[in-house]
Amino acid sequence: MLRKYSLVLLLIIGILPANFSAAQLCSGSLGDPIVNNTFGNGTNPGPQLSTAATSYQYVSTDCPTDGFYTVRNNTFNCFSDTWHSLSIDHTGDANGYFMLVNASVQPGAFYIDTVRGLCAGTTFEFAAWVINMLKQTACSGSGITPNLTFLIERTDGMVIQSYSTGDITSLSSPLWKQYGFFFATPPGITDVVLRIINNAPGGCGNDLALDDITFRPCGPLLSPTIIGSSSGSVTICEGANTVINFASSISSGYSNPEFQWQESINGGVFVDIPGATAINYTRNIVAAMPGNYQFRLTVAEAGNLTNIGCRVVSSTLRLQVATLPVTSISIAGSLCEKSDLLLTATGGTQYDWNGPNSFVATGNPVLISNAQPLNSGKYFVIVENAAGCSNIDSVVVIVNPSPVASVLFTSNTICEGEMVQLSATGGGTYTWSPGTGLSTSNDPAPIASPSSTINYSVIVTNSFNCTDTAFSEVKVLKKPFANAGPDRGTSEGSPVQLLGSISGDDIRYFWSPPLYLNNTTDVQPLVTAPGGTYNYTLTVISNVGCGTVFDDVNITVYNGIYIPTAFTPNNDGRNDRWQIPALSIFSEFQLSVFNRYGDIVFSTKNQQASWDGTHKGEQQPVGVYAYILSLNDNGEKLFYKGIITLIR
Repeated sequence: MLRKYSLVLLLIIGILPANFSAAQLCSGSLGDPIVNNTFGNGTNPGPQLSTAATSYQYVSTDCPTDGFYTVRNNTFNCFSDTWHSLSIDHTGDANGYFMLVNASVQPGAFYIDTVRGLCAGTTFEFAAWVINMLKQTACSGSGITPNLTFLIERTDGMVIQSYSTGDITSLSSPLWKQYGFFFATPPGITDVVLRIINNAPGGCGNDLALDDITFRPCGPLLSPTIIGSSSGSVTICEGANTVINFASSISSGYSNPEFQWQESINGGVFVDIPGATAINYTRNIVAAMPGNYQFRLTVAEAGNLTNIGCRVVSSTLRLQVATLPVTSISIAGSLCEKSDLLLTATGGTQYDWNGPNSFVATGNPVLISNAQPLNSGKYFVIVENAAGCSNIDSVVVIVNPSPVASVLFTSNTICEGEMVQLSATGGGTYTWSPGTGLSTSNDPAPIASPSSTINYSVIVTNSFNCTDTAFSEVKVLKKPFANAGPDRGTSEGSPVQLLGSISGDDIRYFWSPPLYLNNTTDVQPLVTAPGGTYNYTLTVISNVGCGTVFDDVNITVYNGIYIPTAFTPNNDGRNDRWQIPALSIFSEFQLSVFNRYGDIVFSTKNQQASWDGTHKGEQQPVGVYAYILSLNDNGEKLFYKGIITLIR
């Protein structure tokens, strides 16, 4: 398609100098922006521009078509993803807006602004940041390329200066690029018109994003420094007294320049420093207050310094007054001799310690192991923060002496049931543990009567509440114990074993008399004796003085089975029960007693028992009763029958 330009536009383009591609930006120092259009920030969509700013039509949606524009903080997947997607603007503001333009079919101006109150005969820079929104692969790789002309005009339309970007090529990824130029206002001209013209036609391509349009004074290059600093930044500490010398050089450009140093505190606006009107400035600082101080030099031709549209400013110099560290110091752990002393400080990144007895250390915290009273005294720490500012703090440490606990004996031996007096010294209060077997736990000399061996500990505390511990063991020897066992019986010719048992610490023992015993020093010897009843004594003796004990046992040797023929259950204590003594030696037997009717009135099996003349709790009548006894005598079955007489 052929391009159709209006006659006016052709005349304008025809008289413009052919400045293409390379930006003609100010190489000296710039002033504060007179125009600084970042398009603001907020949620989508952004507000439309004033009618005087553009001839394009505004739409509130993303992805405008030919001859339309919108204001957005992002754009995504336009025209089947043939445009680049932008997530942020050039300014970098949170939700910052940019102008998104789809060029009209006919070339023409799409951004216009008027700037008033300028200084005549002064150089200015006009610039903007632009992105070609079309991807390289769009339009079969032959998309229309944006081509812009920046115009500065008098208000009557006469062109003062122009600049052409040339073709703004498409890139593989979106990249903001600044375009601009500088110019001088003619004598007597204080108002100008800014105009951005799109030289290319609409169609497939010629789509762009625009942001950060600036119009700033341009003048000689100012090179400020802080004497003694190569970085243009100095940090001092709160409360410091010092002198800071600011200086600057200035390139040619002004015939009669005027100077004014300005200051900004903690990010505030820059304000003039009274009397600081020379190219160099000396700042006397007394008791510096914390904060971030910035300094810059403003310069203009004589008579124009108070007009921000006529002056340029230098880059900023920085003075940081850092706060002193807010320190604290504390001690941890017991302040008793032999304990660990832990010194802890806060507020900085570096710590230097010194204290009694030439103590020095670095770091935090600091540990003094096995502290002694000679470690008492005042400890100082110099705390330095990341800014290099320091503060000093101190703490007084008192390491109290600990008591020396001692006991009368570390080990003692007693017999079971005896007692012993413990004794400790070295402090003001005493605490014994465990309390088992003690008359008291809080006396320096308690009575101990434990039932078994115990190792007692005593904590001795002095007037400084410092402690020491000692130990006293009480060994308890068990007394001798003898149990000759139950009385036993056997038949003549059959040995029987004594079932003795003994206990105690460090003992000896024996049986007496030795008659018919196979071993008098065996706890459970065998007895082989003729018929009769024998008494044996088991003697247990403590070898360490804890006493001697005895116990007896009776052994009955039967040379037959004697069965009584009568008994008198009248509770006179004599012959009140009927029993067969020899049954105690048999493990298997059955004994039954019958009345004259054949009813069983008494029965026992394998258990020695006696009959008291009753049946089911009722006394049986005087008379004759029959019995039957069956038993196993070493495998031989024996039977006995007979009668007994119950007499009252």
